[in-house]
Amino acid sequence: MTGVRDRVAIPGSVLFMCTYNAVRSPVAEGLAKHWLGKSVYIQSAGVREGPLDGFAVAVAAEEGIDIKKHQPKLLEDLEDSNFDLIITLSPDAHRAALELTRTQDVTVEYWPTEDPTGIEGSREERLSHYRAMRDRLHDRIIERFPRQFFPKVG
Repeated sequence: MTGVRDRVAIPGSVLFMCTYNAVRSPVAEGLAKHWLGKSVYIQSAGVREGPLDGFAVAVAAEEGIDIKKHQPKLLEDLEDSNFDLIITLSPDAHRAALELTRTQDVTVEYWPTEDPTGIEGSREERLSHYRAMRDRLHDRIIERFPRQFFPKVG
């Protein structure tokens, strides 16, 4: 009988990519590092430059994850661009990852994730959309990287 571990590829390194590395990918990076600890090398990058979003910092902090020192970076800013798995969160990032990996043996997964930055409304209404984005990413990370494979994570 095939176990769950046999069906789930556990990569040594993961890159989360979105458009600006300002909302979705830094939140995903923070969640994954919190969930997986040091068992997997995790980074994030964007395809365009943009500042870190304060609402993203706030919703990550609600989960005990501090991303306020995150410096948004472009793919070309990364010291190491060899990853076992690239998880893209936006169409722009997905296209860039597929182009980057045309000649590399890298798994690319597309996790379409709504960009909450365009939501209008009160602060609380906007935060609710950021929380929904964070929670969807959290659920996907837990689904993709089952904790039983990382026993030393607290």
